[in-house]
Amino acid sequence: MPALAPIRLGINVDHVATLRNARGGKHPDPLKAAEIAIAAGADGITAHLREDRRHIVDEDVVRLKAHLKRPLNLEMAATPEMVEIACKLHPHAACIVPERRTERTTEGGLDVAGQREALRAAVGRLAGAGIRVSLFIAAEAVQIAAASAIGAPVIEIHTGAWCDALVAGDVTAAAAEFDRIVRGAALAAEAGLEVHAGHGLDFVSAEKIATLPEIVELNIGHFLIGEAVFEGLGDAIRHMRTAMDRGRGRAAGQKS
Repeated sequence: MPALAPIRLGINVDHVATLRNARGGKHPDPLKAAEIAIAAGADGITAHLREDRRHIVDEDVVRLKAHLKRPLNLEMAATPEMVEIACKLHPHAACIVPERRTERTTEGGLDVAGQREALRAAVGRLAGAGIRVSLFIAAEAVQIAAASAIGAPVIEIHTGAWCDALVAGDVTAAAAEFDRIVRGAALAAEAGLEVHAGHGLDFVSAEKIATLPEIVELNIGHFLIGEAVFEGLGDAIRHMRTAMDRGRGRAAGQKS
């Protein structure tokens, strides 16, 4: 039986830019944060260029692409403007997410089933530019099937509802949400999709979800930027890397 591959860690640097933009100027710099993250064990960097540019701005993604020695994952809405920017920037990957101006953060997964043709066009254009496309969706069979049907090679499972239930101490809801993630990850892998996950993960939830062998990458941002205030960004990321590897190790032991 082949060994279970280590799970990858992508670090989202959006909220370094949020802190910078609160005061203006150039400090703290998302590129410096990305470099620290990579030195601490990150496998890639994620940045969400939102329509309203509330945190990451165009100059940030240009600098990240030019200077990083690890893959850049551009989170983006499937708008003509963002597709055009992605095709010019040519990041390693683009994760298409739903986006509304009034939300504080991404509140749910894409409705791929209800927007097939628009998303098919965006996925096709990005893929044609050599960009690996993922779709940020809930772990629902109808959305997984739609993602596969429009040609996206990767999905990222929205883990927010599960993480919210854990924080609230709602054991029943957390168990139900985790079961949905387990079933969704297995279904996606059976369909030939690469499976990532993210949103709301902390040290405990990341360790637990790393036990799922179908999930090959976690993307984590806000929690780690918050933890950096207390223990430093590099140490927070090393702590996360250790937790994920511990979870993966348990999975490998169960598989054998």
